[in-house]
Amino acid sequence: MHDAPDDLTTEAAVTSAQPVDDQLEPVLPEAVRQRVIALAAGAITGVPLDELPMPLRRVAKFAPNRRARLGGPVIAMQLAGDPLLRQRLATRVVNDAGDLGASILEGVAPAAADPVEVAALAYLARPDGWRSLIADATEAVRADAENAVAADRIRDVEQRLARAEHDRAVARVEADKLRDELARLRDEAAGLREEVRSLGKTLRETQARERKSTDMLSAEKGRAARTAADHDAELRRLRAKLAEAETAAGAQRQSAKDARAVDDARLWLLLETIGQAAVGLRRELALDPTDKLPADFVAEAAADRPENAPGTAARALDADDPARLDQLLGLPKAHLIVDGYNVTKKGYAEISLEQQRNRLITGVGGLAAQTRAEVTVVFDGAERVHGLPPAPRGVRVLFSRKGETADELIRRLVRAEPAGRPIVVISSDKEVADGVRRHGAYPLASDTLLRRLSRS
Repeated sequence: MHDAPDDLTTEAAVTSAQPVDDQLEPVLPEAVRQRVIALAAGAITGVPLDELPMPLRRVAKFAPNRRARLGGPVIAMQLAGDPLLRQRLATRVVNDAGDLGASILEGVAPAAADPVEVAALAYLARPDGWRSLIADATEAVRADAENAVAADRIRDVEQRLARAEHDRAVARVEADKLRDELARLRDEAAGLREEVRSLGKTLRETQARERKSTDMLSAEKGRAARTAADHDAELRRLRAKLAEAETAAGAQRQSAKDARAVDDARLWLLLETIGQAAVGLRRELALDPTDKLPADFVAEAAADRPENAPGTAARALDADDPARLDQLLGLPKAHLIVDGYNVTKKGYAEISLEQQRNRLITGVGGLAAQTRAEVTVVFDGAERVHGLPPAPRGVRVLFSRKGETADELIRRLVRAEPAGRPIVVISSDKEVADGVRRHGAYPLASDTLLRRLSRS
């Protein structure tokens, strides 16, 4: 329902003026389309919300300008597909347009009217001949656009012509300046050419003298370089000889120092061993001074002893008897050398190598504390480990070096000792036993040490 009777009259006029047209919707220029949407968006304000199509209800709450901006496609779609809605909105738009709206309803477009406004009103009101009005307005809009483009192009051409004329004037002034400058430069160039000729002649003479001096300098440099090279070669040769001599002298000094240190250690150990052995024997035997010589006793024994009387047999100990090991370690300054893995793998091979080493070192530590003998345990370097626990007091733990076996290290240790010092080597390896025996050591089997340690 509408509030004003004039609206009803105008709506009836629009309805009666619009014929039935089954043709397709015309294609509107963009300016006309935007004006149609703006007019319809403003007219929606007076339509009750429940009388609007559902798609328009979401934008009907916006202000007209925002409604046209955000809901333009929806409004255009509804105007094209809903003739009743278009008629209701056209009635309000035509009434608001006044005389222009009345002229449009009569199918007449005023000559002074805006063609965009005429086309928009004709599209909404659709009187007789509305398509012609839209077509005329479209042509007028297109003509105005073309005229505007033409005017812009004319202005652009005029501006370009003005700039070109200004550039030509500036170019003429610059050309005059350049001609004057060219004349001056030609005069200067003539003077410079003469000066260049004179300088060229001087330069050629100077270059000739320079080439001669360079040749002489190169010859002198070559002789000096050869002399310096000969001198450097001779100096390097003398330095190399000096370095070799210093190295040889240092090696000889170090070798002599090491030899003296080894000899001193061997001599000290030998003298200490002999001295302690003599003191021990004197204390053990408690011999009194005698006025007889050994030959006297031999003669008396031969006279008193029956011819077939049996002699007193000396008590012998087995080679693997632990008591024999105790006797040897009881000698002054005795040195016990143990082939580590030869003993452990024979005595307790079922445990890990680390446990074997710890067990053997702990056992010989107790033996060293009891006998006060020097003890050295040798292991193969292939099994070298880091972070071993501290060895007991009096026990030395050695690993063979890379490329060396424990057997070779044992033989080196034996050879390093002075002749006469009691050295006991524990190893079941026959090659090791034979080798150390030749150097005066006492080889004993691994079982001997294992039985001795099991007794502790």
